[in-house]
Amino acid sequence: MIDGVKTKDLRVIPDERGRLTEMLRADDDLFIKFGQCYMTTTYPGVVKAWHFHKIQTDNFVVITGMFKVVLYDTRDGSPTRGEVNEFFLGDHNQKLLQIPPGVYHGWKCISEREGVVVNVSTETYNYDDPDEYRLPFDTDEIPYDWDIKMG
Repeated sequence: MIDGVKTKDLRVIPDERGRLTEMLRADDDLFIKFGQCYMTTTYPGVVKAWHFHKIQTDNFVVITGMFKVVLYDTRDGSPTRGEVNEFFLGDHNQKLLQIPPGVYHGWKCISEREGVVVNVSTETYNYDDPDEYRLPFDTDEIPYDWDIKMG
């Protein structure tokens, strides 16, 4: 796994009324600090990629649907520089994925319905000077193909 990337199995507490899922707690080993919490959606087959942050750590949880989340490490001095990680998260694999600063990330909604992601980031979004550095989803700078892997 890329250096600094962490996952947390989510605790689901079901009862006859429904369920409660704990995503991130202040007493978790991987908790850093709270910046903001937001929800974003992605339609089936859509790729949202690539970007990284210089300061912010992301804590993604897929609430509904299934996503292929891909990370790429370009950090100078990282022991995992050049490594690609692929995670399948959502309805069938409930985890929190923590992505450290400097690691490119993106995702593709691979479910048949709109998918929902919640991110608890360590920083608030700065509208005047966003901590986002982008590349197109099909860039040659990242050795990854978003097409389905058949076979």
